[in-house]
Amino acid sequence: MLYFYFCMKNLVVFASGNGSNAENLILYFKNHPHINIHSIITNKENAGVVAKAKLLNTPVIHFANSTFQAFPQTILDYLLSQKIDGIILAGFLLLFPALIIQQYPNQVINIHPALLPKYGGKGMYGVHVHNAVIANHEKESGISIHYVNEKYDEGAVILQAKCSIEKDDKVEDLLKKINALELEYLPKAIEMVFNKSK
Repeated sequence: MLYFYFCMKNLVVFASGNGSNAENLILYFKNHPHINIHSIITNKENAGVVAKAKLLNTPVIHFANSTFQAFPQTILDYLLSQKIDGIILAGFLLLFPALIIQQYPNQVINIHPALLPKYGGKGMYGVHVHNAVIANHEKESGISIHYVNEKYDEGAVILQAKCSIEKDDKVEDLLKKINALELEYLPKAIEMVFNKSK
């Protein structure tokens, strides 16, 4: 008889914004048998994610933008010292350091609020994406959860989910639809990638 042993995977969430996805992941994986949200890493000390994480007793680590750009080894050293197995980017706006991607091949994933390859690339995040989608009279949008490589939004797609756009939908309406998809599907994608036996 074969026995499969599951190892607990320690994940960190990198976030720059209000933290709705990070909060959802902390709650979703709170008592998960195989996945643990170890900490939140942010480049903005006053981001909303900081307060949300602290309320949920999840450690928050801050690294300045300059550290990401000039001293990524500092961040990598932290990840390795904490035995981190994987990385989730959830509203993290900086180009992710190649040094860390190389150390964690196919273990860094990002969520993007559009159906890639459309509406991806530098400067295409958050409301900027939704403004462009509405301005171009698209009939649908959605989310793309993908592996991170050294270019914005060009890593292989893991999962996509779609929503329709009605003729009278405003940016605020689309934002709500996209956020609902993110909250539903990001935990599922994480389980797909990290909830594996060794």
